[in-house]
Amino acid sequence: MGVPGFAESGVFLTVLEQKSFTKAAKRHGLSPARVSDIVRRMEDMLGVRLIERTTRSVAPTAAGERLSERLRIVLADYEAALDSIKELGGRPAGALRLNVAPPAADLVMAPALPRFLARYPEISVEIVEDSGLTDIVAGRFDAGIRPGVRLARDMIAVRISERMPMVVVGAPSYFAASGRPRGPQDLASHECIRFRLSNGTLFPWSFRIKQKRTEVQVQGRLIAQGMEVAKAAVRDGAAIFQVPLPYVANDLAEGRLERVLDDWADTPIDGFFLYYPASRQPRPALKALMQFLRTTHTSSPASRTGNVSKGARSR
Repeated sequence: MGVPGFAESGVFLTVLEQKSFTKAAKRHGLSPARVSDIVRRMEDMLGVRLIERTTRSVAPTAAGERLSERLRIVLADYEAALDSIKELGGRPAGALRLNVAPPAADLVMAPALPRFLARYPEISVEIVEDSGLTDIVAGRFDAGIRPGVRLARDMIAVRISERMPMVVVGAPSYFAASGRPRGPQDLASHECIRFRLSNGTLFPWSFRIKQKRTEVQVQGRLIAQGMEVAKAAVRDGAAIFQVPLPYVANDLAEGRLERVLDDWADTPIDGFFLYYPASRQPRPALKALMQFLRTTHTSSPASRTGNVSKGARSR
């Protein structure tokens, strides 16, 4: 009956990655029925069940798990081989698939991608925004972009942004109505926006008090998970917000927002890093992206060293 081809194998891996026949179908531009048929034919060819299907879940069998582990390696080599042929023309080429934390998508990728794609017309890029800690190997990503503190030990990491100061900002209309906090202790009487992370925890407001990093409990009627919602509320004078400076730099420059509590500003938070498995040689297209992002988003000598926080190797 033959053996599954590369296209069918790719569909099978996407079903496991997405844990859904419907999502895999959208990824490949197929119907769910066609995806189901591909998996069923693979099972018939191999004589074993590869995926357990219920109305609520999709999971690999033991055979499916073993096959997926080997296929990820084979397909990565296959794609690299095709890219190497394209690159005989002298320019990096191929498709890059990146798993990116939403702040990095906003602050790093959004401004850089149009220029990168214009410079490298043979490269295509897929951005999957994800605030969790996705396994980029299992998800068949070429690389991920995260803050350095969240990287695993078996990853090579390259700094692609400077460290970011945290600032407390509000609209002039808010300060006219509610006054300005003179110190962190005054925040108890102010309307403060809180930000909830994907794991359910609230991101703390932190300050430097008596030379020590101190988290301050704040209160407010708005808890946001999307930055645009929070920024809109701040611009409208509804509350104040502690946020990485790049998110509000334009608003500050144009006078829509004003900074307070700078004397208590905490140490800048770590910037973003592009990372990939230490066991994998990066393809030329990924090398081109790394170099482009480093040149675009880092300017100080300290930012260009590639040093990362404990838990990841640097290059």
